[in-house]
Amino acid sequence: MPKKKLTNTDIEGMVDTSNDWIVQRTGILERRIAEKDEFTSDLCIAAIKDLIYRYGKNIDDVDFIIVCTTTPDYHFPTVSCLIQKEFNIENAGAIDISAACAGFPYALVLAHSLIASGLHRKILVVAGETLSKTTDYTDRTTCVLFGDAAGAVLVERDEYYQGFISHRVASDGTGGIHIYRTGLSNQLDGKQLIDNKCIVQNGREVFRWVTRVIPDAIQKLIKESGYTMSDVDWFIPHSANMRIIEPLCSKLEFPLERTLYSLVRFGNTSSSTIPLSLDLGIRNGEVKNESIALMYGFGAGLVHAGVLAKINLDQQVNSPSLL
Repeated sequence: MPKKKLTNTDIEGMVDTSNDWIVQRTGILERRIAEKDEFTSDLCIAAIKDLIYRYGKNIDDVDFIIVCTTTPDYHFPTVSCLIQKEFNIENAGAIDISAACAGFPYALVLAHSLIASGLHRKILVVAGETLSKTTDYTDRTTCVLFGDAAGAVLVERDEYYQGFISHRVASDGTGGIHIYRTGLSNQLDGKQLIDNKCIVQNGREVFRWVTRVIPDAIQKLIKESGYTMSDVDWFIPHSANMRIIEPLCSKLEFPLERTLYSLVRFGNTSSSTIPLSLDLGIRNGEVKNESIALMYGFGAGLVHAGVLAKINLDQQVNSPSLL
């Protein structure tokens, strides 16, 4: 994540809000913000270097790179190609996918499918966002939410270790009007959009959709897996807002104490929240080798996706760098 912090006190000087108002409605205390010359690819590359350093991994033989982001440096070339160039990975395909806050689970499902089919053996999955570059800092309802971060994992073929247990992907395009950022068009469903090139969100409608749809989707994923929620060591939802995470846990009857989230110190970092939350759990010693993690993302589209997986930490060879 970037070094620069944007605290609630800082935001108090930008818009009509207060630390108490932000904490009460979101649970967020601060977020990290990229510098003007710092972009999504920079954060992704830093996350990959952290992965290599901490776990002693070699990525020269990676044969596919998947980056999930809604804030690429350019329309093209893709962030994944910038990563391929940076690390000189000679024999790798490279694509970016855009699935907003569900991007990381979508990317994991895609990586798993490519490996399970036998087409690939070692895939680098990276989630990266610089949402600060698309945030309207005059809109107090959205500017308090978003931050910048990136996270990276390796998905590798293994004949004996079964890491993926179950998954679920879904979408509901009828709700696209509730959270959007305009591009070539400034109309959707016959409606004129706010065309400021920034994130526009109807938080109330998004909240209603999440609390209505996502608990049932998670329960279906768990049922199809043959597991139960009591088998899950850690629930890792998209860190959108504590006021969303709390009712999700309540409806799932899952303890908040076994739920990992990253929003308190880093805000809503879209596709990056799940890998960031997972990493915080590893750094804190909560996530152990072979922990069962339920990761579930949801957001603009509207899209949602989840993965139930057993996490293989191998042996961490170097201490994690300071956040």
